[in-house]
Amino acid sequence: MQLRIRLSIMMFLEYFIWGAWYVTVGTWLGVGLQFDGKSIGWIAGTTALGAIVSPLITGAIADRYFAAQKILGALHLVGGVLLFAAARQHSFVPVYVLLLAYCFCYMPTLALTNAICFRHIQNVQEQFTGIRVLGTLGWIVAGLLVGFAKIESTARPVELAAICSLIMAAYAFTLPDTPPQEHLSQFSLQSLFPRAVLHMLKKRDFAVFVVASFLICIPLQFYYAFTNLFLNEIGVANAAGKMTISQMSELFFMVTIPWFFRRLGVKYMLAAGMVAWTVRYLFFAFGNAQRGMWMLYIGLLLHGICYDFFFVSGQIYVDKSVPESIRAAAQGFITLATYGVGMLVGSSLSGYVVDAFRRQTGSVVTHQWREIWIIPALGSALVLAFFLPLFRGRRSGPELAEPARGSGGAIAMDIPA
Repeated sequence: MQLRIRLSIMMFLEYFIWGAWYVTVGTWLGVGLQFDGKSIGWIAGTTALGAIVSPLITGAIADRYFAAQKILGALHLVGGVLLFAAARQHSFVPVYVLLLAYCFCYMPTLALTNAICFRHIQNVQEQFTGIRVLGTLGWIVAGLLVGFAKIESTARPVELAAICSLIMAAYAFTLPDTPPQEHLSQFSLQSLFPRAVLHMLKKRDFAVFVVASFLICIPLQFYYAFTNLFLNEIGVANAAGKMTISQMSELFFMVTIPWFFRRLGVKYMLAAGMVAWTVRYLFFAFGNAQRGMWMLYIGLLLHGICYDFFFVSGQIYVDKSVPESIRAAAQGFITLATYGVGMLVGSSLSGYVVDAFRRQTGSVVTHQWREIWIIPALGSALVLAFFLPLFRGRRSGPELAEPARGSGGAIAMDIPA
């Protein structure tokens, strides 16, 4: 129990940091610093670039040469300094460079915290969820704190994340020793994505799933990069606090996934996630801060279906579809395609779309949000139209009806938002 508490605190701090700065960074940049949509999109995409680089850091260094808890502490220490520096900048280039460097430090820590848990708990399937849920709680607490403090348009959330990052750095060095795995062979790019993983792309269902996962991340990034700015601009009070409804929804649907799997099967679980993204953006398009506030609430509540039904179900699908010997590599490949390349493309395109509907009257900047949200809604619907006729899948079955078992299917990186 003492070990589980220590690991739970680690998860709480890990995701509190991310939730403190990332949710409201678009509002700080757009309102506080007057950055345009393209700049906000590129900065939001720093996490995607970090996701692309992080397997190299964890695979080449942490897994082979240093104890995981020491790498975790060092990365958060450097990350805290970078966040403090970023919070004091006022132009695009230094903000972008500092936050990009920070994401190169932070994104590998997602896999490191998971790795530390997997090495020290006895029953991954039974115990990990109870530990990992503290991460989502940390994200919720960060959002509530930032929202109630009314600091969304300032650099204060970035400074808050910096302080917590330094606390996490100190705490990491107290965690149980997690030495490198001595049996690992010399690092190479092929060890990250062996040919057997790429060979899986010859199977139609797996290839369709990979392409759909990549494509859905493009409209998805509209939500991460611009929802907080949107809610603040249309006059929603305590926007960051209200956005934590999304994580609460995620917690609820996370525990219902096995029940839905048994009744829907993998194909319609994935399809339901895509439908939810489409419906969410339509509610955002036609909702408002007055009589249409109920539409915005529903849009936020749909996050549990949006995220859990597609991404968590997708991770389970990968775990059950590939040979056990390449499961971890296959999860890393999907992470690269989605949280890496997909979100990077989405960050860029979303910025251009937001700028296309940007209006400025004197010093006041507004956006035509209905037109903006219609575009990712259509994008999500097109991905669904591509996926449904091409992905065969099974309606049900024991191999796709339960969450992944064992460390072979461990999720290398997850985004709880």
